[in-house]
Amino acid sequence: MDVNELIVTTGDTLKNALEVLDATAQGIIFITDKNSRMVGLLTDGDIRRALLKSNTLNTPVDEIMNCDFISLPVGTENSVILEHIDNKVKIIPLVDENNKLIDYASIHKIRRIAIASPVLTGNELAYVTDCIKTNWISSQGKYVRQFEELFSQYHDNRPALAVSNGTVALHLALEALRIGKGDEVIVSDLTFAASVNAILYTGATPVLADVEQDTWNIDVGKAAACITPNTKAIMPVHLYGNVCDMAAIIQLAQKHNLFIIEDCAESLGSHYKDKPMGTFGDVATFSFYGNKTITTGEGGMVVFKNSEIAERAAMLRDHGMKKTQRYWHEEIGYNYRLTNLQAAVGVAQFERLEEFVKAKRRIAQTYNESLSAIPYLQLPIEKEGVINSYWLYTFLIKPSAPFTRTQLIDHLYKKSIETRPIFYPMHIMPPYKKFGKADDLKISKHISDCGISLPSSSNLTEIEIGYICKSICDFAKNMETGNKNS
Repeated sequence: MDVNELIVTTGDTLKNALEVLDATAQGIIFITDKNSRMVGLLTDGDIRRALLKSNTLNTPVDEIMNCDFISLPVGTENSVILEHIDNKVKIIPLVDENNKLIDYASIHKIRRIAIASPVLTGNELAYVTDCIKTNWISSQGKYVRQFEELFSQYHDNRPALAVSNGTVALHLALEALRIGKGDEVIVSDLTFAASVNAILYTGATPVLADVEQDTWNIDVGKAAACITPNTKAIMPVHLYGNVCDMAAIIQLAQKHNLFIIEDCAESLGSHYKDKPMGTFGDVATFSFYGNKTITTGEGGMVVFKNSEIAERAAMLRDHGMKKTQRYWHEEIGYNYRLTNLQAAVGVAQFERLEEFVKAKRRIAQTYNESLSAIPYLQLPIEKEGVINSYWLYTFLIKPSAPFTRTQLIDHLYKKSIETRPIFYPMHIMPPYKKFGKADDLKISKHISDCGISLPSSSNLTEIEIGYICKSICDFAKNMETGNKNS
């Protein structure tokens, strides 16, 4: 409802106020002066008490309005708004610096709590400004090299190559390993489409494997059953920040002489047996899309175990051009380069990686503590030796729940809480049906049908987390008792 529908001005009568209350059914009206400045408010209770005190319908509202009210600046964060809303104060006017009424907030009308949002409060602006002042804005510049060096150092000094996004990182990794037509690559059925698309770009065939019930990552036993004489590689996808069983995957790859391509788009900052993800495969890829743990807007990185493969990837990234002979093209290549502007943001973001991961793990801990009281939810786990970076905090709704995922998503939407369903499994979508059999991929389908992700931005406040948890707990309780309208 627009704020203008809730306004009367000084000089208007109680009759005017009652007409607004009747039309809006909000139980409150805002009173402004001729300059639209907020001067008071009235509730239906205020008007009822005024009429009992011998006021009439012709009494001006400014004679009985409540001047002792709470208002907040229009730019106030959700967390502050939520601090002020309780059983007594349910609607708060939002004003500008001149006290002009701009909007209002209520428990049902706050700025949406986003599923994920970037935190750009470090050195991003300073580094980007440096790029502009020095005219180094394209793919040549110190921040590209610095970003690659930071990534290399973090990942056991493996060579790192910055690219324009996470999807081309996967494609470049596959091309660098000379995977192509006639080859098969085993990949999780439960992943974002980029994982499978990149395999198809090369002409190779993706082979979809089912996932584990508890981690939602590739089931190594089922992956083993997918191996044929044409299998060239396995692509473990570390979904939502949780990590695959890399010990078992390495053992499987060594037994069958397979490449390992780690899809780490969602797992930067996650660890397995004290080592960061991206240090277990022959190649690992990362994404820096705007919703990732660190972002460059769009961007990616490829980390290599073998320096010769890294050199070939660098050549392919730069149009297939020979490094020591400008404009001489060794192979058909690609323009997959990251700009210095984007890398500048990436460097500033990487400086705060540990801070972001720590915040995400704190958020996940709070979610776990609060939501564990609901018996109808399967919460995410950390197996022994795993540190989950919780890119997105995701859980499943059990079949025994007295509500569906859609009902919960709709309820949270009305509470201004953004959510996401888990990815569709690859095998049910038109381009990928022929790469897996539905009977072999039932766990992926079940998890996709039941999973939901909650807001997971590293700047999420304790008050916002508490509001989200309370909204879910209250909903579950009401659905359990049959009070479905609450």
